[in-house]
This record gives sequence, C-alpha cells and structure tokens, in this order.
Amino acid sequence: MNTPAPPAPSTGFRLRNLGLPAVSLALLGAATAYVGLVDPRESGHYPPCPYLLLTGLPCPGCGGLRCVHALTHLDLPAALGYNALAVALFPLIGVLWLRWAVRTARARPRRGLADPRPLWALLVVVLLFWIVRDLPFGTALAP
Repeated sequence: MNTPAPPAPSTGFRLRNLGLPAVSLALLGAATAYVGLVDPRESGHYPPCPYLLLTGLPCPGCGGLRCVHALTHLDLPAALGYNALAVALFPLIGVLWLRWAVRTARARPRRGLADPRPLWALLVVVLLFWIVRDLPFGTALAP
C-alpha cells in the first residue's frame, strides 16, 4: 500500500504568506508616525527610562525616541546626537525585516541562528556603547 508523499514546499513568491511581515511593518510604521507627531522632548507623553531614573545614567536605548522623532523630520545630525547606535542599527533592522519578508513570502522554513557570532558581536557593541556613553570621555554619545 503506497501512501502519497506530502507536497514539496513551494519556492515561488506568495503574497498571501506576507501577513505577519506586513502587520509588523504596519505596526512599526504607525509607532514611527506617532513618535514623529508627538515630540518626545515634551514631558508627559512617554514613560521615563527606568535605568535612567535609578542610576542617573543613560542606557543604550536612551535618546531612541528623540532619535526617531528627529529622523522623521529628516534631521540626521540631531538623530545622531540623540542615539548614534540606533541610527546605525536602523538600516540593519530594515535588511533583516526584508530578508524575513522574502523568506516568508517564499514559504521557506524558519531557520535557527546558524552562527551566533553576529548576535554576540551586536551584544558587545551595545554593551560598549552603553559603557562608553556613561564615561567622561564619551559624553558626546550621551543624549
């Protein structure tokens, strides 16, 4: 008795597979638009950073909302002043989203992180940024 083999996964591009990437992009776009419209420099709109409240020192994400607000107004120098690491990471996030969307549209199976070294390198960069921006010679990196 022969049972039919399951169909092979499709390698063609399928728009119907783009639901989750499209929703994530729409949510990110809506959040970015909100930050672009509601200035984070004005108090009362966003919660304060807990790490900053406890230590008086900025965390790696401090200045991120102001950075996004400046970028939505095409003010790159101000965005770099608020959080240079975030400005550097936004293109990487875009590339990773695009890669995810294409893999999802092609119905490719999800892969685990084959090589953890890039993730570890990113963690080291974030930690170094965090430490340096809190040192006296790194005040230019502080928001």
